[in-house]
Amino acid sequence: MASPLADLLETDQHDLFEIHTSATGPSGSLPLTPEMLRDRPSGDIFGMTQNAGMGWTPEQLTRPQYLVLSTQGGIRAEDGQPIALGYHTGHWEVGLLMQAAAREFDRHESIPFAAFVSDPCDGRSQGTTAMMDSLAYRNDAAMVLNRLIRSLPTRRGVLGVATCDKGLPAMMIALASHHHLPTIIVPGGVTLPVDDGEDAGKVQSIGARFAHDEITLEYAADVGCRACASPGGGCQFLGTAGTSQVVAEALGLCLPHSALAPSGQPIWLDNAVRSARALVELAAARISVADILTDQAIENAMVLHAACGGSTNLLLHLPAVAFAAGRTRPTVDDWNRINRQVPRLVDVLPNGPVGHPTVQFFLAGGVPELLLHLRELGLLHLDALTVTGHPLSESLEWWEQSERRRRLRELLANRDGINPDDVILDPDTARQRGLTSTVTFPVGNLAPEGSVIKSTAIDPDVVDDDGVFRMTGPARVFTTERDAIAAIKGQTDQPIQAGDIVVLICRGPLGAGMEETYQITSALRYLDFGKHVAVITDARFSGVSTGACIGHVGPEALAGGPIGKLVDGDTLQITVDTIHLEGQIDLVGEGQERFDTQEGADRLATRDPRPDLSADADLPPETRIWALLQQLSGGTWGGCVYDPDALADALK
Repeated sequence: MASPLADLLETDQHDLFEIHTSATGPSGSLPLTPEMLRDRPSGDIFGMTQNAGMGWTPEQLTRPQYLVLSTQGGIRAEDGQPIALGYHTGHWEVGLLMQAAAREFDRHESIPFAAFVSDPCDGRSQGTTAMMDSLAYRNDAAMVLNRLIRSLPTRRGVLGVATCDKGLPAMMIALASHHHLPTIIVPGGVTLPVDDGEDAGKVQSIGARFAHDEITLEYAADVGCRACASPGGGCQFLGTAGTSQVVAEALGLCLPHSALAPSGQPIWLDNAVRSARALVELAAARISVADILTDQAIENAMVLHAACGGSTNLLLHLPAVAFAAGRTRPTVDDWNRINRQVPRLVDVLPNGPVGHPTVQFFLAGGVPELLLHLRELGLLHLDALTVTGHPLSESLEWWEQSERRRRLRELLANRDGINPDDVILDPDTARQRGLTSTVTFPVGNLAPEGSVIKSTAIDPDVVDDDGVFRMTGPARVFTTERDAIAAIKGQTDQPIQAGDIVVLICRGPLGAGMEETYQITSALRYLDFGKHVAVITDARFSGVSTGACIGHVGPEALAGGPIGKLVDGDTLQITVDTIHLEGQIDLVGEGQERFDTQEGADRLATRDPRPDLSADADLPPETRIWALLQQLSGGTWGGCVYDPDALADALK
């Protein structure tokens, strides 16, 4: 029952009624000139009035202006305690980076402005209808960030602070769009791993493991509480958040050795200070983001992605950044070519063989250390300009001789007992320890437009001695993630078992916003039988996903893809060559009958789509609009962008 209105609305706090109806206003006067009043837009002049009203010293209002954008979320007290929670740790502390950068702009006799566009947490969204907003949100955030940049026409440059799965890609897209502006990115860093417990990836599988009696309730409650060992930063693995940070640095948009710094620590704050200083110098030198985001820089980022074993979500984000920058969007062929050329050299979670946390990758030398190896292999465009104002070659020469490099690598060895060269490996050692290349793009009669698998993350126990993963098994077809996870947890009449191939359809852009399905992949990774189960879907995967999980299957089921014609009991065949990066996913049987892949293609051609194909009933209308627009603009392989020219042609 509602409270009485008097209890809700009336008060004994009498000073509430001591209300002023006018004020004296700021002291001083605006530093106006006759020329300013005659020639400047009225918005510029009124902006100075607003700036004085907010308390900035009036005499300083002609200083250069810089915009600081971030994905800050939550309300954090000065002592670090939460007043209101954010959606994730990644944006919890980035306000401290904004403050450090703003104070540095002030020291350089400039005026800092600040604005915020927060972001969701893909981990929090897993298994819920919120996941249908996830990928579409990236486009929304980029558009809002762009509008904020344009809405401050007096800004001389933009500094963007972001960390996680959608916020950092959106920030990169937004900054890349302003071709003639100096811009720089400050990565929000990473959270620390717990001394004794589970990382933020593994802990997301506690529900599935409990359902199979593999862990106790007490254990789940304990590790679930402690997985985020520090309050800020992205997850401890090289998922989409961490991969986005290292890709941003490889693009030249960040200062050297800024990706993956431990959140909240002095070395993390120092990066914000130096980035503000660098942006002022970029503006003075008239170096814009267009000078940095070249086709060569984009290829450098693809090379680094392959060498890291990074998240497959960057196959969606990097083409979008390239499109925003007015550069050539990488194609599947480009990704395939680079992954065939570039060895994986990083042993970091979620890949192995050991799987070090991201902070140890940072201490081992992070991006510049890895780039040294890639330089020696002749895989980089060394003349690519960076936000230092110098080409990549000079940044690497500095890093090689730097005190920072020596001390951090010594710290990792002495404090953690980890040899830095066991985290970032040379090519020969990587080859000896079985580090395979990052991604493979299977085709076949189920994926005529292609698909993707992070082949380096398939469990070695199910890969044959020749480096090929082979599996033939019955299809278990689901149209909702909810039903699939229930079967994996053993909560249905026909639970998933070893040898099954889970086919999850209607979860692509048109069906469910191309949701992430980490609830499924994490369960399979940490269940005893999980490595003997494969997944084929038109959805996508979290960057921390591992296993024989094939996503981005095109065409998606609701766009007429043959994957939408499969039924339970169909025999499917998967082949993924992790050495030569070739793969096939095919229908090869019906019931007890077996046939070749061409016969499978012929039979699929004659089948009708399943009668239960439909978009999710909870798909938001905004996401439906996103799905339609991006499909006409190049689709998922084009980065899920909005291409005005393509849309105009479609309307003719």
